[in-house]
Amino acid sequence: MPQINAIEVDNLRFAWRRELPEVLHIPQLEVARGERIFIRGASGSGKSTLLALMAGVNLPTSGEVKILGETINRLGSAKRDHFRSDHIGFVFQLFNLIPYLSVLENVTLPCRFSRLRKRKATESGNSLHDEAMRLLAHLDMAHTDLVHRPVTELSVGQQQRVATARALIGAPEIIIADEPTSALDSDMRQAFLRLLFQECEETGSTLLFVSHDRQLEPLFKHHIALDEINQAPERSV
Repeated sequence: MPQINAIEVDNLRFAWRRELPEVLHIPQLEVARGERIFIRGASGSGKSTLLALMAGVNLPTSGEVKILGETINRLGSAKRDHFRSDHIGFVFQLFNLIPYLSVLENVTLPCRFSRLRKRKATESGNSLHDEAMRLLAHLDMAHTDLVHRPVTELSVGQQQRVATARALIGAPEIIIADEPTSALDSDMRQAFLRLLFQECEETGSTLLFVSHDRQLEPLFKHHIALDEINQAPERSV
């Protein structure tokens, strides 16, 4: 039996309103499970819009988006939210951490919304706390004087690593990273990517990494140039 792809896009079309020109038209795109994909494109080319469609945050004007064999745009709103919580981890450009929660509470937050990720995080016998600390240790963030601090007291680089641990906890099948290194210097970007690759390899997660930084591209085996696959005439998104 053939393995189901992580992502399949078929004749995807998207416009912000039906009377407006399309900003995305992607005839076909497939991403196999376990791949690490670098998606490049200039600012305003539609990278974040494409990620939102893949996650079911936005719905296509027409066409299909299959995630792990599930046509996500056919699901109702509540089912899409639940599916996303179970199977997709996000690292956002602005991190989207909860300011009134501690480092540890931010990392374990996805497991409050997904029983599946909580079960996967604890199935090795670790507590949820222990698994969060393991991830933070891999990211050099498991210091006792840090984990109970509010995230607002952390540096930008530290916040980014917390956001990464939050995305990875519970081993979601797909990790989506949207310009996560834009606030980091060159050395920190390289170190961050090595750690992200290591975690994805250990769990078999598929990584979609979006960036306009071409210096990072050689670190990835597979690349997608959005300008080359997007056939929409209007690219201002």
